Amino acid sequence: MSETELRHAVGIDFGGTSVKLALVDERGKIRARRKFATKDVVGVEGWLDRVEREVADIMGKEGAGKQLVGAGVGVPGFVDFERGFIFDLPNVPGWTGVELGSLLAKRLSLRVRVDNDVNAMALGECTFGTGRTYQHAVFVTLGTGVGGGLLINNRIYRGAHSMAGEIGHVSIDMNGVQSPTGFGGVEQYVGNRRIVEQMERAIDSGRPTIMLDLVGGDRSKLSPKTLKDAADQGDAVALELLNQVTDCLAAAFASIAYVIQPQAFIVGGGVAEDAKLLFQMLRDNVKKRLSPFFYRSLEIKPAELSSDAGVIGCATLGLLE
Repeated sequence: MSETELRHAVGIDFGGTSVKLALVDERGKIRARRKFATKDVVGVEGWLDRVEREVADIMGKEGAGKQLVGAGVGVPGFVDFERGFIFDLPNVPGWTGVELGSLLAKRLSLRVRVDNDVNAMALGECTFGTGRTYQHAVFVTLGTGVGGGLLINNRIYRGAHSMAGEIGHVSIDMNGVQSPTGFGGVEQYVGNRRIVEQMERAIDSGRPTIMLDLVGGDRSKLSPKTLKDAADQGDAVALELLNQVTDCLAAAFASIAYVIQPQAFIVGGGVAEDAKLLFQMLRDNVKKRLSPFFYRSLEIKPAELSSDAGVIGCATLGLLE
């Protein structure tokens, strides 16, 4: 099949900091990219204007002569997938009650699908990445929070109201840390900020550790990557903290495994890249929390698409029949 015969879609990964666009073919290959800062546009109309211009620029240059069949948008908030309706984007003011699917479809004269950003990432990863050989998988992304997406019977499962897969809010302690989403949610223990708080407490305890040395003594530069790097170098405090982090994740994974019995957990996010030790600890901790009958048929793997998972997943939404 020639390149002009391939179907293409535009993926639009709408984040609180930036909006990334990509022209992606039906084999999952990115053909063109664009990006702009979310703060550079004002309101819904300003966003639509900018996206319309960027898509026109892509199709007038890299996309000339290519078959464009749709567009997909991933957003950081609550979405009604069937309607393409955004209930709310907590980190982007002015995006409450927006019929984004129909509004953008009119601008682009294309079929447009809108989904939660992590669902879109899960779709991309399960179509073109690590999950492409599975029919039942759980996608997890580790970052500021903990995001999740569920692949069941080779389809993204969104639940009754398009909000299923909120793995970050799965409780691992019925009397644990309280947040607007409940008690003891896993991301209250392993979100980036929480991990750094644990690192700072460990440093303040006076126990010998190289974590602060790795950032030149600047606490503002501490991150989960610092923890991972220190643990890779055999730092005892970092190894202890990394084990705690992976055990918190394992508690959530075990509960999810008992409910839906996936073939695999696929873990993405910066801290999960080049992280052999993290994955070994995670597998060991999941193993101790699961029946052997469940664990022996379960795989825990790193995601493959890295920072492109968002735009490729969004484009995959646009490629769906």
